[in-house]
Amino acid sequence: MSAFATILIGGVFHAAVLFLVAAGLQLVFGVQKIVNLACGSFYALGAYFGITFLTLAEMHGVPHWLMLPVLILAGILLGAIGPPIERLLRSVYGRDESFALLLTFALVLMFQDVFRFFWGANPRSLDNGYLIYGTLRLGDFSVPVYNLLVILAAILAAVGVGAFLQKTNYGRLLRATAENRGMAEALGVNVRSVYSVVFTAGAVLGTVAGALVVPTAAASLDMAIEFVIEAFAVVVIGGLGSMRGALAGALIVGLIRALAVVIYPEFEVLAIYVIVIAVLLFRPTGLFGTQTT
Repeated sequence: MSAFATILIGGVFHAAVLFLVAAGLQLVFGVQKIVNLACGSFYALGAYFGITFLTLAEMHGVPHWLMLPVLILAGILLGAIGPPIERLLRSVYGRDESFALLLTFALVLMFQDVFRFFWGANPRSLDNGYLIYGTLRLGDFSVPVYNLLVILAAILAAVGVGAFLQKTNYGRLLRATAENRGMAEALGVNVRSVYSVVFTAGAVLGTVAGALVVPTAAASLDMAIEFVIEAFAVVVIGGLGSMRGALAGALIVGLIRALAVVIYPEFEVLAIYVIVIAVLLFRPTGLFGTQTT
């Protein structure tokens, strides 16, 4: 029972972080029709900056127990990179998807050099703090409270994004723009402003995810590529453009990975792509995707 609970919590924790990145990817694609390869770089940027921001906060006397809100704030502040990058992407709107793929991949390479310039080539990590909130114990089972807080934060983000898209007037404008950009413009919607907001929101989801993971893992130059691959696995499984798909895909990938690590670690990555291949063969649009014409 203890081993099962450990696998479950570990898988759901990884799924929570994955969901935030995949949700940003889905949001940008759903409205702007751009497959943003740079989402992994936003995740890595959040991790690096989260370490720096938290270190500075502690130097200025911020209590250790405020680690979680400080990391979330670090990710939110990085949203400032969204508008200028979105402005760069305007040159590929309405063109073949390959242009957006090439441009966002170029951003990945550029961010790699940015990380190397500011933080060096060696991995960076926090010296302490992972257990600052203590450990929850139930019999033989124990789990760091921080993991549960990150899972809760991801749940709140999912509920918040869903409520924003479904219940607010601006959310309706986003969905209208996603359905028919030309009609939205004809009705007076400032599509450029909508695109800037959407891309910034997607970037913030990625940077917050990266900031939240740093107490549990080191920030490294490879993490952007590694995580964007997992995020695309989530998108393929769940369905491109579907928030429900992002949630379901993240849970599947997170739980499968956690199970594989315990049972047969060498199968960790392969297990995910076996599922991806199966989905592509039997349901190419993903679990919650819809066929486009």
